[in-house]
Amino acid sequence: MIPSFSKLFVPLVIFLLLDNALGATPSDWRSRSIYQVFTDRFARTDGSNTYCAPGYGGFCGGTWQGIINKLDYIQDMGFTAVWISPIVEQVADQARAYHGYSATNIYGLNGNFGSASELKALSKALHDRGMYFMVDVVANHMAWDGKSDNVDYSKLAPFNKKEDFHVNPICFISNYENQQEVEECWLGNNDYPLPDLNTKTENVRNLFSEWVSWFVDEYSIDGLRIDTVKHVEKSFWPGFNTASKVFNLGEVASGDISYLCDYQNYMDGLLNYGAYYQITQFFSNPQATSSNLVNAIDALGTNCKDVSVLGSFTENHDQGRFANLTGDMMLAKNAIVYTMLADGIPISRTPFTCSVHTLYISKQQTNTTAVYQGQEHHFSGSADPYDREALWPTNYDTTGPLYQFVKQLNAIRSLALAKSTNYLTTRQKVVYSDDHVVAISKGEPTAMTLMVLANSGEKATQRRFMIENVDFERGLKVVELFSCTEAVVGDIGSLEIVQSGEAL
Repeated sequence: MIPSFSKLFVPLVIFLLLDNALGATPSDWRSRSIYQVFTDRFARTDGSNTYCAPGYGGFCGGTWQGIINKLDYIQDMGFTAVWISPIVEQVADQARAYHGYSATNIYGLNGNFGSASELKALSKALHDRGMYFMVDVVANHMAWDGKSDNVDYSKLAPFNKKEDFHVNPICFISNYENQQEVEECWLGNNDYPLPDLNTKTENVRNLFSEWVSWFVDEYSIDGLRIDTVKHVEKSFWPGFNTASKVFNLGEVASGDISYLCDYQNYMDGLLNYGAYYQITQFFSNPQATSSNLVNAIDALGTNCKDVSVLGSFTENHDQGRFANLTGDMMLAKNAIVYTMLADGIPISRTPFTCSVHTLYISKQQTNTTAVYQGQEHHFSGSADPYDREALWPTNYDTTGPLYQFVKQLNAIRSLALAKSTNYLTTRQKVVYSDDHVVAISKGEPTAMTLMVLANSGEKATQRRFMIENVDFERGLKVVELFSCTEAVVGDIGSLEIVQSGEAL
C-alpha cells in the first residue's frame, strides 16, 4: 500500500526524521536567513506612523535606531541576519538620496539615517542577538547634483580627480548587450548622472581596498551586498573582496545563467537572478508550466561554482512585488517555500506547528535565503519606486498569515540544519515534475526535506500523483510539517501525494 498525504491549497513540505537523529566566511553565511531592510521605509526612531505615500521620491524617516527598536519583529520571524541599504553620504537631492545609491563621499554617512554611534549601536545590537550584519555597497559609480558635463570631481571623495572616472568621452549605457559599454559608460542620464569610476586604474583600486577594509572594521560588518557588479570589470572584484575580509554577495541582474554564474569565479556569492525570473514566472501564473524552472535548477547546478551561497529571493527593492503579479495568497506561499528551502541563502523583503520535541518523541523526521521587508505582509507595489513602501502602516503585525508562514519555514530550515551538518551543501534534486507541480528533495538520509510545489492557486481542484525514488527507506515514518500529518513510506520509497491542482 502506498501511503498518502492529503493537503488542500498549500505547498507541501515533508521532512525526513531518523531515530538518531559569530564568523563571516561563506561557510558561516551559508546557514543564515537574511531579512532585507530598506532603511528609509522600515521604522522611525520615534515609532510614529505618519503616512508616506507609495512611490514617494524622498525621505520618509526610517533610521538605524528605528531598526534597533524593531529587531524583535525581525528575529521572531526566524531571521538570523539583516541586510540594510547603503549607508554612505549622498547627494542633496532627496529623490536620489533616500535609497542610498547616489554617493558623494564613501567615508561619510547618510545623516538622514542617523549618526556613526547609532550605526555602531545597530551592529552591536545584532551581534548581541547572534545575528549577522550585512551592508549594501557600491563600487561602480559616484553621483553628482548637476549636469554630466559640469561635474566638479574635486567634490567627490575619495575619488577626487577626473582621471578616476570614465570620461574619454562621457557616455551613457544604451546597449546592455555590449559588455564594454556596460562597464565603461555611465548609469543615469545627463541631468541625473552617476559618474562611472575607472576601476581599472591602480589609484581607484587602492583607494577602494583601503576604504572597504576600514569600513568593515569601523562598523563591525559581517557581510557586504554589492550593487551593480556587472558594471565593473571582473578583475577588480578579487582584490576588493580580499580587502573586505568578509562574505560578499553580488548583484548581477541577469537571467542568463551562464553569464551570471561566471561572476562567482570572482566573488563569494550572487543574488540568484537565474532562479528569480523562473520562480516568479511559474508561480504567478497557473497557465505557466514548470519546465523553465526545472531547467534553471539544473543549469544553476552545472554553471555556478557553489549554489549553496547564492542569495535566494522573490522580491527586492529593484523588482516589483510578487503580489503585484498575482493576489493569490497560495501562489505567494508556494513561491516563498521555494525561496526559503531551496539551495542557497534565503533573503526575504512562521509558529512552527510541529515542535522539535514532538518530532523526536514520535521518531518522525524528515541556501542563503532572503526576504524583503513587506513581503511578509503581501505588499503589492509595482516596480521601483512603488515597491519601496513604508512598513509602519502594518503596525509590525506578527499575526498575519505570511508572517507566520515565513516563521514556520525558517523553523523548518533550522531543524534540517540541526539534524545534519551537510544539509546546506547537499544539492537539491528535482524528483518529480509535471506541467504544474515540482517536487524537490534536499539533504542526505539523516535529514531530508521534500517540498511539493504547485502553481494551481487558491481555485485549484484536488488531484493525486505518486512520487517515487526519493531516498526514503521503506517503512520509514515521515511527517508533513505544515499539518503534522504522518505517513509511512511504501515500497520503492514511494509517497502518494493528494494536493489541490487546477489544470493538473
